[in-house]
Amino acid sequence: MKDFILAGENIRPGEFKEVVINIARLPSRTQIDTPIYIYRAPNDGPVLALTAGMHGDEINGMEIVRRIIDAGHNKVQRGTTVCMPIINVYGFLNYSREVPDGKDVNRSFPGSKGGSLASRVAWHLTHDIIPAIDVGVDFHTGGAMRTNYPQVRCVMQEPKNVELAHAFHAPFTIDSPFRPHSLRQTAAKKGKNIIVYEGGESLRMDTFAIEEGINGTLRLMKHLKMIDWAPEAKVENKVVWNSSWIRARTAGLFHPHVLAGDLIHKNQLVGSITDPFGEFKEQIKSQVTGYVVGLNNNPVVNAGDALMHIGQDNFCRLDGGGEE
Repeated sequence: MKDFILAGENIRPGEFKEVVINIARLPSRTQIDTPIYIYRAPNDGPVLALTAGMHGDEINGMEIVRRIIDAGHNKVQRGTTVCMPIINVYGFLNYSREVPDGKDVNRSFPGSKGGSLASRVAWHLTHDIIPAIDVGVDFHTGGAMRTNYPQVRCVMQEPKNVELAHAFHAPFTIDSPFRPHSLRQTAAKKGKNIIVYEGGESLRMDTFAIEEGINGTLRLMKHLKMIDWAPEAKVENKVVWNSSWIRARTAGLFHPHVLAGDLIHKNQLVGSITDPFGEFKEQIKSQVTGYVVGLNNNPVVNAGDALMHIGQDNFCRLDGGGEE
């Protein structure tokens, strides 16, 4: 078997090793390290990266990778797993999406060894992780007070992405272009396929999203022949080819009448906006037929705020789902 070297460390067949990458120091001179947990099976196979915590407030992804390690699912029969439960340690300590310099790590790739904090984190991933892997799942969570129904995002024009997303079998697969300077885009430029899993809301544990993330990862491992068993999917995987947001036309208090994951129809009443004093009430109707793949949980909204993310598969578009 060939040597497997990651971040300068050689991992032997059958070995589990924790590798620590030093990014920088805090102003207090406190050292903050990013741990990587690597297991190399006795038998050859693909190298799968499971990364989370790119944004420090996205707890669900961290919990998915933690539970995979805790349950020993990372100790596969064939191949190698590279698990990073928290990429952005700085953001995690500050309950923040960003690092202390205010930048987004997932908009800082490929990064710079001597650049900003975000750029340094991105540089280590670009040079220490991406070259060593074959495929990966990057776990994310909805933004502040917005929940994402469990979904995989990838560029569906790439056949390998379609294969990986289908194997993961989340409730939704969304055709999603690359974000500029993201981990996913940088990996693709190096010939590596990373799909993104989104589930739940930031700073809030979501049991359903966590379980879907774990089970989807196991199904992906089985597809890659790293393990022999994985739980069957309980729901159909719907492929979303087009999506749009329902936005608030006025400020006020938002009252959703549907749940994340629901199928809604064109002209259906999906929510309302009121003022705090009972002087007005505005009804919100959907302009399309589609699925609620994202939902704003913040009751206080301003004009233009995103309320619901609606995804359309082929069925929805055939069912009179086009915008007026």
